[in-house]
Amino acid sequence: MVKHIVFWKLKDEAEGASKAENARKMKAKLEALAGRIPTLKHIEVGLNFEPSDAAADVVLYSEFASKADLDAYQSHPEHVAAGAFVRAVVLERRVADYEI
Repeated sequence: MVKHIVFWKLKDEAEGASKAENARKMKAKLEALAGRIPTLKHIEVGLNFEPSDAAADVVLYSEFASKADLDAYQSHPEHVAAGAFVRAVVLERRVADYEI
């Protein structure tokens, strides 16, 4: 199994919306991928409620059967479309992919 975890810090304003509004939009767009991308086995999207300089604003936790399945997810048109919005509102991104 492969786990894919991403942390994002968002811009204070982007796409005509505040950080909080964009965080909620990101969550909705990413959660909408469930059931639409066959290789995506599990997805959770969390919004940070304790702001600090060290904290991310949005976190994604997802699971895949294999690295090939993760690669298929990343190139899937639904993921690419959600990613376009994410890139427009994100200031910083950190990611970890690992196998268990």
